[in-house]
Amino acid sequence: MRIIPVASGKGGVGKSLLSANLAIALGEAGKSVLLADLDLGASNLHLVLGVPSPKAGIGTFLTGATPFEDCVMETSWKGVSFVAGDSEIPGLTALRAPQKSSLTKNILKSSFDFVILDLGAGTHTGILDFFMMSHRGIVVTAPTVTATLNAYLFLKNAVFRLMYTTFKKGTPARDWLDGLKGNSAALRRMYIPKIIEEIARIDPESARAFRERSEAFRPRLVMNMIDDPKDADKALKIRRSCREYLNIDLEHLGVIYRDAAQDIALASRLPVIVYKPQSVLSQAVYRIADKILQDEGQWDDAEDADEIAALSEESFQTAELEANVDFDARMNYVEELVGSGALSMGDLAETIKSQQYELTALKKENALLKSKIAHALMQGFKL
Repeated sequence: MRIIPVASGKGGVGKSLLSANLAIALGEAGKSVLLADLDLGASNLHLVLGVPSPKAGIGTFLTGATPFEDCVMETSWKGVSFVAGDSEIPGLTALRAPQKSSLTKNILKSSFDFVILDLGAGTHTGILDFFMMSHRGIVVTAPTVTATLNAYLFLKNAVFRLMYTTFKKGTPARDWLDGLKGNSAALRRMYIPKIIEEIARIDPESARAFRERSEAFRPRLVMNMIDDPKDADKALKIRRSCREYLNIDLEHLGVIYRDAAQDIALASRLPVIVYKPQSVLSQAVYRIADKILQDEGQWDDAEDADEIAALSEESFQTAELEANVDFDARMNYVEELVGSGALSMGDLAETIKSQQYELTALKKENALLKSKIAHALMQGFKL
């Protein structure tokens, strides 16, 4: 069984879109898949999957009302079973340790080829722990400044969580880290390589244990909601930051273009991969599913940093090529719509105006963020 946690640093980047459609793509490939909605604060994965909201789900399981196996429902999609969340039961966003442990054990006991965990957005400890159930989790982001920044911050928090769970209580490493946690300003300035350098000095055994775990931690990235091939370059910034400051490398699983077909599919209560399997969006999901099926062994078998870096570099180059190929396909599709009369020049002009408005809003957001970063840096220098 392979567990695939799907997370994001912020909401609204298409995490549930990928989770639901990826489950169907893997099911169509002949695999048995359990799709679990663990976005417990805003459970709506059933809408993307196109199934009614079940009466039993994670919420009723955690409150003791339903055994876990009774929460698993078959869907009409080949090979795909589903466990719904429940956002209407108070307190589920902050699970207690026994609840988290019970849910984890039941997930691990299931007999599926793949278990896809659609996690909530953000860096809550519970989300990080579910993400760390696999060393090959997926982080979904978008090309906006806030989305890419939050994707990096999610991975940074995941690495710190990995460190915290590696250092045992009472060890010099854990005591030092606990002291550092109390100094948020110092924590923001320190990066993983420097921290491990200090840990190796005071507690070599803990440093060795963390290096072994961090070397196996190889998360994957999906850049969603892009409009232009240049948007795919934003993933490179995340990779550079992760390599320099977190000492981890990423695999780029691919890009997904923004597609109005998703909104129509959602309104029709159908996954977009079922509603329009030949769309650029659906084909991107199929491509990601193929990579998960074919490439997993290469990364698991990689033994040294140079081999991992080479695999990572290749995945980013492939994603760049796919972005250009999909853009051409997208443009050809628009030309066909205009030529057939299905899309008028007025509709096309309106779409361009809408995108220009979005770009203007993003530029303002970017300028505001730069101003805040500059202000924060000035405050840091004063300290």
